Amino acid sequence: MIKKSLAVFTVAAAFFAQAQDVSTLRNTVDVYSNSSLGSSAKWNAMAGSAGALGGDATSLLNNPAGLGVAISSNIGGTLGLSNYKNVSSSGNQSTSFSNTMADLTNANGVASFQLLTETPWKFVNLGVNISSRNLDSYVETPGNANIIIPKDLEDSMGTPLAGNLSFLGHGYDRTGLQTKMSVGIGANYNNSLFLGAGLNFHSSNLEQFDTARFGLDLDNSVAQYDKQYTPFSELGSGFSASVGIIGKLNNQFRVGAALETPTWWQVERVYTDYFTDADGYISYETLAEDRTFTSPLKATLSAAFVPNKNFSLNVDYGIGLTKPKYKVQGPAETELNDFFDDHSTSGSEIKVGAEYRIKALRLRGGFAHASNPFDAVTLSAYNNSGAISNQTFDNLILGSRNTVGLGAGYDFKSFYIDLAYQNMNSEYSNPFLFGSVVNGSPRYATGYHSGNFDVSEEVSAVSSVKNSQNNLFLTLGWKF
Repeated sequence: MIKKSLAVFTVAAAFFAQAQDVSTLRNTVDVYSNSSLGSSAKWNAMAGSAGALGGDATSLLNNPAGLGVAISSNIGGTLGLSNYKNVSSSGNQSTSFSNTMADLTNANGVASFQLLTETPWKFVNLGVNISSRNLDSYVETPGNANIIIPKDLEDSMGTPLAGNLSFLGHGYDRTGLQTKMSVGIGANYNNSLFLGAGLNFHSSNLEQFDTARFGLDLDNSVAQYDKQYTPFSELGSGFSASVGIIGKLNNQFRVGAALETPTWWQVERVYTDYFTDADGYISYETLAEDRTFTSPLKATLSAAFVPNKNFSLNVDYGIGLTKPKYKVQGPAETELNDFFDDHSTSGSEIKVGAEYRIKALRLRGGFAHASNPFDAVTLSAYNNSGAISNQTFDNLILGSRNTVGLGAGYDFKSFYIDLAYQNMNSEYSNPFLFGSVVNGSPRYATGYHSGNFDVSEEVSAVSSVKNSQNNLFLTLGWKF
């Protein structure tokens, strides 16, 4: 029997008892530490590689000094059509899910001011860039009849019964939207040195579910279970700043460098807490808390080869200089910080992009590789036969990501149109089911809860997930 208790108030973060909520770990890196959201069709076709080229307000995503390269004012808007597919495999079975979404993914503009003076300063430009990203992601894992979890129960007369729960499937489901708005200023010194600075305003709104299905052999019933502290919703706002420089070594070679401060996030979180009360009933209450999070400090180094007006090639290398960190308000934040200190990497990414012009036609392409954000992690996990052993995973929760971009554009002098196709692929090991029990008063567990009882075993099930995304972008712009 379940008893419901509603109590929405601010509390310290719930104690994880060494049962990290995988969704929180994933969102910390994939949402709150991810400040590059994609942009215009040109930017996406070149896989985001433009750090030493610049020329429009999308420069605010990697090097604000690129604003100073612009010699005319322009505005542009981008529509995006995105399809993702997640295939989760466990044993000899797999389950796939795909979804297609259409959004206004980018809007940007530059106001260019030519300085008609005798000083070496040629232009001062102001820019605004707004990029958004749909956070929708659903990963469903098929069941495994070999994973059996024993459960001590009682009948209506209080007689002890020994039951067995068989694992029938699991799902992570996230929906939401992330937005980054940047405003900045760039300056052109003697057409050879470009300086820039920007302010970035981040926002996010997401809802997260973590559910599993089990079958009970005593009555052949099937029930859905929710992970402790889920479902939860988060509303976040953050701020960061960036500075950059681009210099021409000669007429053909340019180099650039940029630094983006950590993003200081304030996150309002509402989550569900399940527990067994003093009367032996499973109860739950809805709790709220505020969290403060600091993402890594990031640096980007760039180099570009521009032999003539018809061809340009750019290489960017970005790296995180610090690690994700939560302000400690209780044991949960301490445990999260310990996990990131022990297992998170520097989070580097290399991007290569090129553009070739044939009169008014532009042809573009790019490639990017983002490294695995976590080191190898060893877990106690089920294998395909249901046996338990210590296993090491070098791509746990999130893996490395490869991006390929292709695109074309046409310049009508005052107006321009750009098209881009982008393919993104990643593979990772997907852990779930882990939970533990805290025998206190009241007793509670960090595993999975149904309306009648909990399933809490300090063992993970791990599937292999292949994520692929195919994106189309259309940009319309006006130069003046």
